[in-house]
Amino acid sequence: MIEFHTRRAVFAFMAAMLLGAAPVLAQGFPSRSITLVVPFAAGGSTDIIARIIGQKMGEILGQSVVIENRAGAGGNLGSNGVAKANPDGYTILMGTVSTHAINSAVFKSMPYDPVADFEPVSLLVSVPNVLVVHPDFPAKDVKAMIALLKAEPEKHAYASSGVGTPLHLSGELFKSLSGTKMQHIPYRGAGPALNDVVAGKVPVMFDNLPSSTQFIKSGQLRGLAVTTRTRSMAMPDLPTMEEAGLPGYETYTWNALFAPPKTPKDVVAKLNDAANRAIKDPAVAAKLAELSATPVGTTPDALREMVKAEIAKWGPIAKAAGASVE
Repeated sequence: MIEFHTRRAVFAFMAAMLLGAAPVLAQGFPSRSITLVVPFAAGGSTDIIARIIGQKMGEILGQSVVIENRAGAGGNLGSNGVAKANPDGYTILMGTVSTHAINSAVFKSMPYDPVADFEPVSLLVSVPNVLVVHPDFPAKDVKAMIALLKAEPEKHAYASSGVGTPLHLSGELFKSLSGTKMQHIPYRGAGPALNDVVAGKVPVMFDNLPSSTQFIKSGQLRGLAVTTRTRSMAMPDLPTMEEAGLPGYETYTWNALFAPPKTPKDVVAKLNDAANRAIKDPAVAAKLAELSATPVGTTPDALREMVKAEIAKWGPIAKAAGASVE
């Protein structure tokens, strides 16, 4: 009888210790470096933004944030790795409109669910796209371009970074809303596509604004409009697509932080606080402005709802375009 009570007391003590330890562990987060996975190659805009924000987050959290590039399958490879990682907050993802909205619409098989398989942390930045044309292209503005495409259907073409990418679907949305036709010329990445537009081999492209800015300023490309609802601070003279004559048009690239599913809420809260404080830092905001990236900052719940809305938005566009990737 004494043994039974002693054993029960030991079990009770151990349970109390375990229950009491959980908050202590959470309060101690982070106690080591955090890996921020960028599911694309180094040097791109997502990688650069991750490094700028990650460095400041590390300063705020008191532990280094290490960037790890895991490129492949349009961002699916690195994203899936985070979805399957330990839910302790030490492995997080820099997600994009591709990894959490467009890929599920264009890939025939997805290794993860963009909603169910992640704990959203915060929407960090939005980056405008821009409609650019070669200087020899006859149309000088969006209204003139729409008129030209209607007068000469399927005569003109636009370049993109590949089938099913945000830049491809930006072109398809333009065609749908304007009632025009253009041939799609897919490339293996935005860089080669942009080079051919600058060279005049393809006359039109929807590009990320940071990539095209130098070419617009030098006169090697003509910018017709940015694709966000508001003008870009980096190029305030460029009208929005709506201002230029195409109501309802809005596309942009965004970057957001995600953690593995079942990551403790208090750990997510710490990451959210660090991320939102980082993007509000004046030095960080200045660096982001150079990339035409607008700091946003949201709650985890707001990001979750935005991802759902983005999936609902891009699904029909991808289907109408016939965009499909094995």
